[in-house]
Amino acid sequence: MTPSSPAPWKPDLKLAGVLGLAAALATAALFPYLLQLMPDKLARIPLPLPVVVVAQSLQALVLLGGMSLLGLRMGHRIGLGAPLLQAWLGGTPAAARPRPQPWLAVALGAAMALLVVLASQWIDPLLPTMRNPPAHADAAASALNGLLASFYGGIVEELQLRLFLMTLLLWLVARVRGRMPGNATFWLAILLAALLFGVGHLPAAAHIWGLDTVVVLRTLALNAVVGIACGWLYWRRGLEMAMLAHFSADLVLHVLMPLLGSGTP
Repeated sequence: MTPSSPAPWKPDLKLAGVLGLAAALATAALFPYLLQLMPDKLARIPLPLPVVVVAQSLQALVLLGGMSLLGLRMGHRIGLGAPLLQAWLGGTPAAARPRPQPWLAVALGAAMALLVVLASQWIDPLLPTMRNPPAHADAAASALNGLLASFYGGIVEELQLRLFLMTLLLWLVARVRGRMPGNATFWLAILLAALLFGVGHLPAAAHIWGLDTVVVLRTLALNAVVGIACGWLYWRRGLEMAMLAHFSADLVLHVLMPLLGSGTP
């Protein structure tokens, strides 16, 4: 895409609306998992839970819709975006789409989740005693809550960290340098977005364990494992494949592991 032929706004506006709506629904679906993870924290909110769910969902619709629009517009300059959805809505020409390879995304997401599980077996004995353990739920209920929460990870977190943040970092470099970022810059953006993905999970970790060095390093490292894989897929295969990989990883961590009698908070 060149400056003399800017991308039309209409397909990006339509897609941003679709992504914002998906983010709103995923936000509502997250609440059963939050009730299991931190019931005491939600109980202290001085509003009825349905009101909180609706308010948070509407906020996600507006904020994630706006962030998606900005990410899509910036992505035209640096070759990033959601190629399958953009083509479906009349944006990116089919010839410009990277090959999606969904099985690669599923396999990579599942492999990264298994790596997280293995690393947790080594790290978790070093963690402090839980200050606020998650509420007890049987395996089926925990897996169902995890399934619903997986949509939040695959949709909302990918819109925030990949479509918006990673694109923004690369777009800024392209604006400053006046040319496409090189591979090293893409990898730096992938790593920064993955690190911030881990930072975003620190409040939940602090609620469960409190924060000490082991908790912080565990949270940053284990989330970065998934974030790096999703960032690479976003770069090479498009947003949809990053979403699919993230969703697949969460299915392993939050659905399969509870059914097997384990879990990774």
